[in-house]
Amino acid sequence: MTESKGKSTKTEKVEQIENTEKPVRKTTRTKTAATGKKAEEAVEEEITAAAETAEVTAEVSHEPEEKNSTDEISESEADPKAEERVQVSNEAFDWDTFESEELRSSPKYTEYEAKYDKTLSTVAVDEVVHGTVIQMTNREVVINIGYKSEGVVSLNEFRYNPGLKIGDSVEVYVESQEDKKGQLVLSHKKARALNSWDRVNSALEKDEIITGYIKCRTKGGMIVDVFGIEAFLPGSQIDVKPIRDYDVFVNKTMEFKVVKINQEFKNVVVSHKALIEAELEQQKKEIIAKLEKGQVLEGTVKNITSYGVFIDLGGVDGLIHITDLSWGRVNHPEEIVKLDQKLNVVILDFDDDKKRIALGLKQLTAHPWDSVDPNLKIGDKIKGKVVVMADYGAFVEIAPGVEGLIHVSEMSWSQHLRSAQEFMKVSDEVEAVVLTLDRTDRKMSLGIKQLKPDPWQKIDEKYSVGSKHTAKVRNFTNFGVFVEIEEGVDGLIHISDLSWTRKIKHPAEFTAIDAEIEVVVLEIDKDNRRLSLGHKQLEENPWDVFENLFTVDSIHEGTVVELFEKGAIVALPYGVEGFATPKHLVKEDGLMAKVDEKMMFKVIEFNKSAKKIIVSHSRIFEDEKRATETVVKKSEAETTKKAARKVKSNLEKTTLGDITDLAALKEEMEEKQNKSSKK
Repeated sequence: MTESKGKSTKTEKVEQIENTEKPVRKTTRTKTAATGKKAEEAVEEEITAAAETAEVTAEVSHEPEEKNSTDEISESEADPKAEERVQVSNEAFDWDTFESEELRSSPKYTEYEAKYDKTLSTVAVDEVVHGTVIQMTNREVVINIGYKSEGVVSLNEFRYNPGLKIGDSVEVYVESQEDKKGQLVLSHKKARALNSWDRVNSALEKDEIITGYIKCRTKGGMIVDVFGIEAFLPGSQIDVKPIRDYDVFVNKTMEFKVVKINQEFKNVVVSHKALIEAELEQQKKEIIAKLEKGQVLEGTVKNITSYGVFIDLGGVDGLIHITDLSWGRVNHPEEIVKLDQKLNVVILDFDDDKKRIALGLKQLTAHPWDSVDPNLKIGDKIKGKVVVMADYGAFVEIAPGVEGLIHVSEMSWSQHLRSAQEFMKVSDEVEAVVLTLDRTDRKMSLGIKQLKPDPWQKIDEKYSVGSKHTAKVRNFTNFGVFVEIEEGVDGLIHISDLSWTRKIKHPAEFTAIDAEIEVVVLEIDKDNRRLSLGHKQLEENPWDVFENLFTVDSIHEGTVVELFEKGAIVALPYGVEGFATPKHLVKEDGLMAKVDEKMMFKVIEFNKSAKKIIVSHSRIFEDEKRATETVVKKSEAETTKKAARKVKSNLEKTTLGDITDLAALKEEMEEKQNKSSKK
C-alpha cells in the first residue's frame, strides 16, 4: 500500500492507536484492583476517544485530494488534544479492567461497540463493491471501500477512462481482505469483466452510449476495450467521413454504441459513427431544404473515386461525376482535384427522398464549343491531337473540350476494316477533314482517308479487264480468296479460278494470308467497289492439250495421293489429277492400293468441261484377262470346226458292210454285258 506523505495525518493517528494495542498488551499489567466505578470511567473515556478517532478517519477518507496537502501539518498543529489523549491512552490504560467480563457486559460498552462498528463496512472476498478514489499517482489509484484499510489498483486498469479523478466512484472486485503485508487487494478489471457481458447486452437493448478504449488496429477496423471485452469497430463505423489513417485513433478513449452482438461466438460490434449520424441526418434535411438547382456552393473534397468526386457541403455530401469535372476529357478525377481541396460547385440536381445531390464543376465555365471558329465548315482541314483510342475509331481534340471522331472506316479507302490502333495512337498529332458538323448537339465527325484521292474514281483506267497485277492475300473464305491490289482496291479470286488442274477444297491449300499472288482482272463492279480476279487465267487452259493426251483406254503412270471412302485421288503426269473408285483400286493379287503407291492406271472417262478424269488400275489386268479368254475361245472354236469337218467327211465314206459289222459287234458286246450281270 502506498502511504500518505504526511505521517501526522488523521488516518495515521488512527493507525497509531491500533498499533499501540499489541505493545501495551505485552506489558506487565498492574495487580492493583481498581474500583468498578473508576474502571468504568476509564473504559468509557478510551472508547469515546477511539470512536472519535474512527470518525476522523472516515472524514479524511472522503476528503478530496486538494485537502491532502493541508493535512500534511504537524500532529500538534492538527489536533493537540487528540495527541494528548493518545499519549494518555498508551501509558495509563488498564487492560485488565478493560478485558474484565464485568465491563464487557455493561450497557455503555455495548453501546460504544455498536457505534464503532457502524464506522466500518463488512467486505466479503470475491465480491464486487463500489469504492471512492481518494488518491492517484503515476502508477496507482488508491480506493476506499469503507474497510479498515484502502486498496490499491494499477492505473493501467483505467486506460479506458483517462478522465478518472479523485472523488470518482468506481467498481472494484475484492480479491483478498488482507495479503501478506496486511493490504486489501482490489481489482477494477475483474469487476468490469464479471458484469461486462450483461452490461453490453443491456447497452444494446437500451441503445445506451458507452465508453471504450481503442487498443489496436486490425484488418478492416479497430479493437476496442468495452467493459473488459474486446469489441470490433469497423473502419466504416469510425466516422461519417472516410478515414485515411487509422493509427491516429489507437490509444484513444471514445464513446460508442453497441450495434451488433453474436451471442454464440460472444462477438460485439460497436460504432462511433452511429452517435453522430442522427445529428448529421437532421443537418442534411435542413441543408437539402435550402438547396436550389443552379445554386453555387463552396465545398471540400471528401473522397476521390474513379467515377467522380464526393464533396462535403457542410454536413451533406454531393457527387461530381467525372464527366462534370471538365469540358475536356478526364482520365481520372485526381487530374483535376485533390483531397481536402476547397472549391465552388454548382447544384445540377438533387433527390429529396434519397438525399442525393448531383454537382458540377465544369458548368461554372463557358462551354468550349461556344468559342469554336464560326467559319469552320464541312470539308475544311483541321489539326488535332488523339486523346482516346477505341476499336471503332479515335477521338481527336481540336481545342480544349472540343473533340471529333474519326471512325475506322474513315481512316482508309480499303474495304478490309482493321483496328483503329493500326493507323494511329494516343497523343499523335493528325490532320483530318471535317465530314459532319453539328453545333447544336456539339458533335463533329472527321476523316483522314479524304486527304488522299479515291482510287475507284479511275479504276477502269488503272485496272482494266484482262490486266495483270500482283495482289496481297488478306482473307480466306470457303469459296475463295480476298486480295488487296492497293489500299482501297480489293478483289475476290473464286476457288475455281485458282488452278486449272488441282481440285482445291479450301484456299488455304493453295496460298497463305499476307502472301503475294499474281492475278488477272476478270470483271469490275464499280458500284460495290469489287474486282473479280483470277489466277489460273495467267496460263492457257491445259485441258485442250489433256484431251489429246488422256484419251479413253490410254494407260499412264499415277500415284495415289489421297484415299477416302468413295475412292482415291491419283496424281497423273503434267500436274493433273484423276479419280478412281474403290473397285478400280484393286490390284491383281486382290489387295487394295495404298497412299503414295505408284502403279499404272487406264483412263476410262475424260470430261473436258467438268475437268474430270476417271482412271482405273484393275481395268488394265481385267482387260488383258478378257482378251486372253477371247483368244482361247476363238482357238477352241476353230478346233471344233475342224473336227466336225473331219467327222463329216468320214461319214460320207462309210459303206453298208461296215454297218453290218458294227451291228454284229454291238450284239456281241451286249451279250457279254448280260453274262457279267448274271454272275
